[in-house]
Amino acid sequence: MTTEGYYIMEKKIIGVDLGGTTIKFAILTKEGEIQQKWSIETNILDEGAHIVPDIVTSIKHHLRLYKMEPKQFIGIGMGSPGTVDRKKGTVTGAYNLNWKSVQELKKVIEQETGIKFTIDNDANVAALGERWKGAGENDADVAFITLGTGVGGGIVSNGTLVHGDGAAGEVGHMNVEPNGYLCTCGNRGCLETYASATGVVRVARDMAEEFAGNSQLKKQLDDGQEITAKIVFDLAKKSDILAKMVIERVCHYLGVACANIGNLLNPSFIVIGGGVSAAGDFLLNNVESNFRKYAFPSVRETTQLRLAQLGNEAGVVGAASLALSLE
Repeated sequence: MTTEGYYIMEKKIIGVDLGGTTIKFAILTKEGEIQQKWSIETNILDEGAHIVPDIVTSIKHHLRLYKMEPKQFIGIGMGSPGTVDRKKGTVTGAYNLNWKSVQELKKVIEQETGIKFTIDNDANVAALGERWKGAGENDADVAFITLGTGVGGGIVSNGTLVHGDGAAGEVGHMNVEPNGYLCTCGNRGCLETYASATGVVRVARDMAEEFAGNSQLKKQLDDGQEITAKIVFDLAKKSDILAKMVIERVCHYLGVACANIGNLLNPSFIVIGGGVSAAGDFLLNNVESNFRKYAFPSVRETTQLRLAQLGNEAGVVGAASLALSLE
């Protein structure tokens, strides 16, 4: 076969990252290089009935646009919120998508596009993305923590995602403070209640009530101004006393969680991503000092903490990598 013929035959993969506000798409090579990407708004009206048809329409439209055919693809991989049944290709309980009943994604998408389809949880696919093309350096053992509105995670062990009975990698519900804050899951003291974007604000409000010193953060809270995790981190970077105390507390819990993950799995990398990770090295260094305090000595030397590198692309890259298993 000529070299030219080889390139024509080289099959591609499609990644879909399904979120509450936008749906991101990408066409990638088998090596994980993004060749085309686009996004559409997520229409959650009518109990999310438009979402799957919109995904199908968008994929078909872009294949026509790029003059591509279904036979040129190994498959479509998707990351979705909610409870994912990977075998059946269904999703239930994705409340931010307004999906109240079981959604038949695999059946409909394969039928409509003529391309094989596979799906996993959104935090898991972000973990796969960072592991494959980001901070995880395609290592066989990588743990991923995403700090957003909540705290999610994914574990890759021996090159494979760890699923357990379906709920493995729920880092956000690791208990870091027995009898601590009440979590949406019904338990108390979950990491999510302290280290998510909303958790940081919650810690700040609580600590401000007991704080009597001079602090811009306390002044803003007392004045009823809206506070975000970014504001707390920015003030801490400027040495605001209360903000620094808040971040120390948050990073203590994150460090404990990372040490527990390290002690249990000893991955090469624990990658920290999500909106809160935009605080960068200031966050990483604070978490690392706590990690080193609580980790088993040999884990301290062999497990490295890193910031995520792919940003918003982790989801589509990881989702697309799922499709490689369909070949």
